Amino acid sequence: MNIYVGNLAYGVTEDELREAFGAYGEVSSVSLITDKFTGNSKGFGFVEMPSNSEADAAIKGLNETEVKGRNMRVNQAKPREERPSREPRW
Repeated sequence: MNIYVGNLAYGVTEDELREAFGAYGEVSSVSLITDKFTGNSKGFGFVEMPSNSEADAAIKGLNETEVKGRNMRVNQAKPREERPSREPRW
């Protein structure tokens, strides 16, 4: 299951998220979303867990918990919508 993790402190690392979610089961991937120009965190990311029951337990256990001074928002990620392609700027 793909899990959305939002309202993260900008200093949170992928390793810290992997450790927090790993307490609930196997974590297959963690990705923090960063600004493409500065490389700074945008304050949200995604965690992939292969077991839906473990993912549900992680969502229930970690939603609204404090990490580095901010309460994380944790829920099942919605499928990404296809955006229409933009015309090139000439």
